[in-house]
Order: sequence, then C-alpha cells, then structure tokens
Amino acid sequence: MSLKDRVQEDMKTAMRAGDKDRLKTVRLILAAIKQIEVDQRIELDDVAVIGVLNKMVKQRRDSVSQFESGGRDDLAAIELAEIEVIEAYLPAALSDAELEELVAGAIAETGATGIRDMGKVMGLVKTRAEGRADMAAVGAKVKERLASS
Repeated sequence: MSLKDRVQEDMKTAMRAGDKDRLKTVRLILAAIKQIEVDQRIELDDVAVIGVLNKMVKQRRDSVSQFESGGRDDLAAIELAEIEVIEAYLPAALSDAELEELVAGAIAETGATGIRDMGKVMGLVKTRAEGRADMAAVGAKVKERLASS
C-alpha cells in the first residue's frame, strides 16, 4: 500500500471514529498532495509524498515558534498536534550515529577533500536520507567534516 493510499484509509478511519482533529489534519495532507498532483499533472510516489509531509512539518514548526513568541500558546498547541499526526506518516528519523556514518560514507564514496566538494557529498546524502533527517543539520555536519579534513 502506498503512503498516499494509507493516508486516504486513515481519513476514512478518522471519519468513522469521529476523530475531528485527526480528520482535519489528514484532509490537509491529502489536499496538499492533490494540489501538487493537479498543478504538475503527475501522480506522486512515496518519496514525493514524504517531501510534501516534510514541508508541512517545517511550516508548522515555523508557525509554532511564531505563535509562541506572540503569546498564542493555544494556536501553538494546535500546530503541535498537527505535527504529531503528520510525523506519523514519515519514516523513522536517523539517529546521530547513523547520520555520522552516512556522512562519512558519502565523503569516502565521493572522494571529497574539502569544502568545495560539499555539493557532491550533499547530493549523495540527500538521496539516502530523504525524509529521515533535517537537511540543514546534515549540511552543517558535512561542512564540519569537510572543514576538518
């Protein structure tokens, strides 16, 4: 079963259970997927759906920080609940040790020797860690490793 199909099944389950909060978030996910499919006239695969979900989580985290700085903890709580539902569809995040191993392997595989090779390393790491790691944090790790070599 594809990830998109799983989300659609979860929508039906939430409707039957009367779980309005979960249903609202699942419908937001499906709307975001459908919007991209209609705009680009394509059928999204699991990797593309994971990209959409990651984008949604990032948007909500930004909203949470804005709401908390504005003193709107009620709205921040709603966003955090949505993040929880969305993250249930994402693959398990890489641990720090797994990420270090992945970065070290990518550096060795590409033969990177300095910062100017960062693009090659990031390209390889991105394909292997897509949806399982924050790429900004990965970039910082790669930069740190390449600067010390």
